[in-house]
Amino acid sequence: MHTPYDGSHKLFTIGVKPLDPAGWIDVDDKLLPYLDEKDRLAERVPEKIFVAEPGTEAAQAEVLTLLADHLPERFPDVYQRLGPQIDIIPAFRRVRLDTPYPPLLIAGGLVQEDLVLMRRGDNGWRLAAAHLCFPSSWRLHEKFGKALQDIHAPVPDFGRDTRNANIIERMFDNLRPEQPVMRWNWSLHADDVLHHPHSAGQWKFGEEKIDSLFFRLERQTLRRLPESGDIIFTIRIYLDPLKAMEAQPNAAELAQALISQLRAYTPAQLDYKGLTSERDRLIAHLEVIAAR
Repeated sequence: MHTPYDGSHKLFTIGVKPLDPAGWIDVDDKLLPYLDEKDRLAERVPEKIFVAEPGTEAAQAEVLTLLADHLPERFPDVYQRLGPQIDIIPAFRRVRLDTPYPPLLIAGGLVQEDLVLMRRGDNGWRLAAAHLCFPSSWRLHEKFGKALQDIHAPVPDFGRDTRNANIIERMFDNLRPEQPVMRWNWSLHADDVLHHPHSAGQWKFGEEKIDSLFFRLERQTLRRLPESGDIIFTIRIYLDPLKAMEAQPNAAELAQALISQLRAYTPAQLDYKGLTSERDRLIAHLEVIAAR
């Protein structure tokens, strides 16, 4: 299990670390259901999962080319390149790379990650294109075309012209093609739905439902495209039940780390994560685990 909630990746911090380019994309045994869900969303709500500014086609193609080169080399048992197509062996599907569809849409059909293209303009970095199927409580059309600092406006201490916002802007400016970076984000949700565009809000749960909570983990990477100079932002979602954390050998330490963080959050931070009304009940549950 990935456990970024162990205190090593604290929320409401930037927390980026250098990433080995070989580890850019993650593939696991849930590849098929993730791709199936992307296909389902493409049929039901295509306008909600893909956007692109005119003029981004070359950068989109650059992302597709990078993935088409990277995936068969990094995961030869999963991806096999056959000229203008890629076979995804465990998913029983063949993806043509030369169709008239937008390249970023094709690229998103290869991986479990969501793909967001960021472009520099007079107002800073903005969301210029995206294939985003698994948002965590935000809607793509509401962020499309917005500057990075405005996208982060709802996040406590990350709004326009805050110290954190300015640091992120400089980090984007200084990102080098040969050195991608990554960070983790996480939250607690009452369900394991991948497509989650709606706000988490102030959800409530009784004691009998606490064990059915899910950690929603986001593995985020940033990579500068060498030709266009744009940045491809990937977001990989993992959904792990709280029960799975409780079964870990270090469950007590993980629970204590969570308790410490929940107690340290400001009211604004708790509200943003939808935990204000249930923080104390959750802490009480975690204290039982920490005492084992």
